[in-house]
Amino acid sequence: MICDRCENPAVYTRKYSGQKLCSECFSNSIVRKTAKTISKYNMIQHNELVAVAVSGGKDSLALLKIIHEMATTHNFRIKVITIDEGIPGYRNEALEIVKKFCGELNVEYKIYSYKDLFELTLDDALELRENEKTSSCSICGTLRRRAIDFAAKDIGADVIATGHNLDDTLQTFVINMLSGDTNKIGWMDPDTSTNTLRKIKPFSEIYESEIVFYAFTNNIPFQSEPCPHMNEGIRTEIREFLNSLESQHSGIKNNLYRSISKVSQIMKNSNYKQKTTCKKCGNECTGNVCSVCNMILKLKENQT
Repeated sequence: MICDRCENPAVYTRKYSGQKLCSECFSNSIVRKTAKTISKYNMIQHNELVAVAVSGGKDSLALLKIIHEMATTHNFRIKVITIDEGIPGYRNEALEIVKKFCGELNVEYKIYSYKDLFELTLDDALELRENEKTSSCSICGTLRRRAIDFAAKDIGADVIATGHNLDDTLQTFVINMLSGDTNKIGWMDPDTSTNTLRKIKPFSEIYESEIVFYAFTNNIPFQSEPCPHMNEGIRTEIREFLNSLESQHSGIKNNLYRSISKVSQIMKNSNYKQKTTCKKCGNECTGNVCSVCNMILKLKENQT
């Protein structure tokens, strides 16, 4: 089996397109698709400082490698921010991987912990929650978003880049629909140019499976230990369901992503819920007090 773009042996087949690619051509296609997404949504502008949120997983490390290569030929700068949730036996491996990888790329990085920012670790928060109906992923996700926002402002970044891929978008959409939280669908539009603090997802049009292969074929070391809380929420079940559909109907994820993009733009333009400023922390929200401040207040009340 020969690569469709050169004469080298093919090592990867894109089932949804039928394209067969060698390792080099496959990697180049991921870089080009990432660059195309950045250009299409004007994600990074001249001389901006990009805060690359790197967790130590495959997506964020692959993004760092590609963004770093782009920064050397384009007029923007990067720094890495890493969030330490304080999960014993899990986060330490990732922190070491990030430190080593940033050292190899000669990229400046800084770690921000839940403990320093919120005076509690994720494990502390889980012990203080009222009941398990509030999943660990929900708590962690809320705190992580705030931590990333704080970190980006702390280093003076103009934009935050995360490794969220196409699969992440599909899963989040389904979760929002199942929970009845349709307002958040309007916030899923990749075009964040009007936001106060821009958050970009350069991998938003790339399958998770392709990022996995990119990481392997480029010898990118990433965390092997799964999060101990990953199966507590519904996301894992949705991931498996969507993967099952894709295996039987190649390209269905791409079709769903395009539909989500259209729906998101309609919801975004409808302005059903205007964003305001949180009275406690000054961050954007849809009420008087943001979800992070509300969550921390409730947790601290349970602590006393």
